[in-house]
Amino acid sequence: MSPLFTPVQIGRYTLPNRLVMAPMTRSRADDNGIPSDLVVTYYAQRAGAGLIITEGVFPSAMGKGYVRTPGIATDEQIAVWKKVTEAVHAKGGRIFMQIMHCGRISHPSMLPNAAQPVAPSAIKPAGQTWTGAGMEEFVTPRELTLDEIAGVINEYRLAARRAIEAGFDGVELHTASGYLPEQFLSSGSNQRQDQYGGSVENRARFALDVLNAMVAEVGGDRVGIKISPEMGFNDITDANPQETYTYLVDQLRDLNLAYLHVALFGANVDYHSLLRPRFNGAYLMGGGLDQTGAESVLTDKRADATVFGGAFLANPDLPERFLQGAPLN
Repeated sequence: MSPLFTPVQIGRYTLPNRLVMAPMTRSRADDNGIPSDLVVTYYAQRAGAGLIITEGVFPSAMGKGYVRTPGIATDEQIAVWKKVTEAVHAKGGRIFMQIMHCGRISHPSMLPNAAQPVAPSAIKPAGQTWTGAGMEEFVTPRELTLDEIAGVINEYRLAARRAIEAGFDGVELHTASGYLPEQFLSSGSNQRQDQYGGSVENRARFALDVLNAMVAEVGGDRVGIKISPEMGFNDITDANPQETYTYLVDQLRDLNLAYLHVALFGANVDYHSLLRPRFNGAYLMGGGLDQTGAESVLTDKRADATVFGGAFLANPDLPERFLQGAPLN
């Protein structure tokens, strides 16, 4: 029997296999962040995964970073997400919602009253973003005040509660890809002089405060976190990423989280070997795995479950194809 098809404990759930569907932005919501009926079909088709992690979902209107991405801030959004979770559960699947505040990786055209995006510091990211009018330059964000930071943390807490109300089995904090938690975490985007900036302890404070709020709301065994050290996406840089991420992961122990999801893309350091021994929950490994690689990872106990992205897009029945040795699209 392939190790991919053995049960695994992730948080409060025993999953039937170790195939996790990665969070992937699909842009299938309307301008109000309400998912379309196609989203229901899309996730139900992939319910054979041991766990589905949804695309990034904004916790508040100010967290939106891309056109046609979904939210979890209104009753209308919750109502459609309930259809998604019911469809996945009807097929025996489990599904976590990834909560994603994009921070500075946004544009006034997507925010309430054409507001400036917010960030730990007023540092403009290099590059462009896709808006309703096409590609446009990023703008200089506005630095969050301490009171506003407390408000954003509360938005994450409420988003976790709403996700559970919508029927999700848990939530994942997106702390990768250059979005708000990683903007706080990384020295290149965080030049604050208060308790949320400067030392690694201060820069990690925002992500840890958010996690603590989410855990207090729904329980640590229904909360995961995703990180991607040295991915570099969205102009994110850090002076000492090994120190940053070992410190962050060391602080997760007392939270009793469901999982740590680590996806590596181009890092020269083997962060999996560095971080896995420091974490006391399920360890999810992602980033370019195929079936053989995933089986090797599990056999060698380098991870508890393996995460697939593009393969799940092209093959909704990916677990069954792996089981039968069938060719992949």
